[in-house]
Amino acid sequence: MWVDYLKVPNLVIAEMWKNLLEGEGLPTRVLPDGNLLDWAETSPFRVMVPRGREHVADEILRKL
Repeated sequence: MWVDYLKVPNLVIAEMWKNLLEGEGLPTRVLPDGNLLDWAETSPFRVMVPRGREHVADEILRKL
């Protein structure tokens, strides 16, 4: 099960967060916020992490 971790304004920033978290070994998904059929690069996106692993993402961000 996946949970929302971050909401970001566009796909470029979502991919940046995905690469950062996955580079530290945390599986990550990126999904458009809203209707899946209406997404574009400039649409808001959600960065999702596995449930129960939010603390790992917090630790990764704390290291920045």
